[in-house]
Amino acid sequence: MKRRQNKDKGRDAAIVQFIGYLSNNSFPQPLSEEEEKKYIRRLLRGDEVARNILIEHNLRLVAHIVKKFESSGYDPEDLISIGTIGLVKAINTYDPKKGTRLATYAAKCVENEILMALRGAKKTRGEIFLSEPVAKDKEGNEVTLEEFLGTEPDAICEEVARRLAEESLKQKLKQLTRRERAIISARYGLSNGKRLTQHEVAAYLGISRSYVSRLEKRALEKLISGGVLV
Repeated sequence: MKRRQNKDKGRDAAIVQFIGYLSNNSFPQPLSEEEEKKYIRRLLRGDEVARNILIEHNLRLVAHIVKKFESSGYDPEDLISIGTIGLVKAINTYDPKKGTRLATYAAKCVENEILMALRGAKKTRGEIFLSEPVAKDKEGNEVTLEEFLGTEPDAICEEVARRLAEESLKQKLKQLTRRERAIISARYGLSNGKRLTQHEVAAYLGISRSYVSRLEKRALEKLISGGVLV
């Protein structure tokens, strides 16, 4: 239970960190190969500090991948939150014995998390097509959903996504205000597994999207700084 709580804490802290770095247009530099190996060894021994360092120094990767999905029509702030969740899952499940570099594995997990959200959004509208473009590669060529699917890291991350439980977080949300609780629950699909965009939450609550964004950030900061997720 404690480990699961730490995973939740790391996920939400990473989202808050990302927002801060994005606001300042400055992300931590990637770790050197030796530094990365050192922190991975510590991570495998259960070192939470090492885990957080690996997350923080890979946030730039999330920003890079999110840019590939700018043409998807999905809210950029939602993509950032979703992509950061994918990064945290990657750090939590990374196994160096498989021979895949952390950056490669993390990139696939981030992409997979975003793609699952896009697929879910299209499925609710009855519009999911594997041949439909969902992103662009570095040369500007359109990339289809079908081209993203089928790799081993994708399958691993999707299995992780299905198994990650949210019950403990639901209990902790009771310490937030009613509106903060409603926003976090809707944004992360805690009630029915369906994540709503900030625009959808705003429409449902009858408030502006920017206000939803501020309340979401405040709620996550409250969960962390108040020790709710410890």
